[in-house]
Amino acid sequence: MRNIKSLCVYCGSNSGTHPEYAEQAAAFGKRLADEGIALVYGGGKVGLMGVVADAVLAAGGRVIGVIPRQLVEKEVAHQGLTEIHVVETMHQRKTRMYELSDAFVALPGGFGTMDEMFEMLTWAQLGLHTFPCAFLDVRGFYTHVAATMDHMVAEGFVRAEQREGVWFGPSIDALFDWMKSYESTYAPKWITSNTVGA
Repeated sequence: MRNIKSLCVYCGSNSGTHPEYAEQAAAFGKRLADEGIALVYGGGKVGLMGVVADAVLAAGGRVIGVIPRQLVEKEVAHQGLTEIHVVETMHQRKTRMYELSDAFVALPGGFGTMDEMFEMLTWAQLGLHTFPCAFLDVRGFYTHVAATMDHMVAEGFVRAEQREGVWFGPSIDALFDWMKSYESTYAPKWITSNTVGA
């Protein structure tokens, strides 16, 4: 069983248009606390970020936030976290979240969520880490993302092994079962000597 002590969640600073997004974020946070896994996230009190953090804290778990100073100054930082790391830039934020984490999960979110998660997928593709990366597919939110990844494989830009190493699904139970048994499927990024999947 893979030993996951802390898990990084990327998710929206908005709550979305359907109550199920917040409901599943809260359920995921409670499950983290029940499993004894610390939450690492972007440090905000708003949107799904605030929901998942509050759920972990309410269930007695640990929450570590990483937030740029400019967002603290805009008063969106969560004030009740176990730890908060204030950094100067978004790049430092992403790096620090990576350093603190043993796994990465995307809940529904927008551009920032995609940016952060795809950076971790790229680092895995390059062999810079071997941690599990997963998308909790609430209400089919990530169905098209999964299809796009499949298309990347079909068109020769991503190895099948790299795609197979990324989990998609709607079940929190299934996600945790997958993470506990996860083994890296790392394969060299380059598909041929003169073709790079970027």
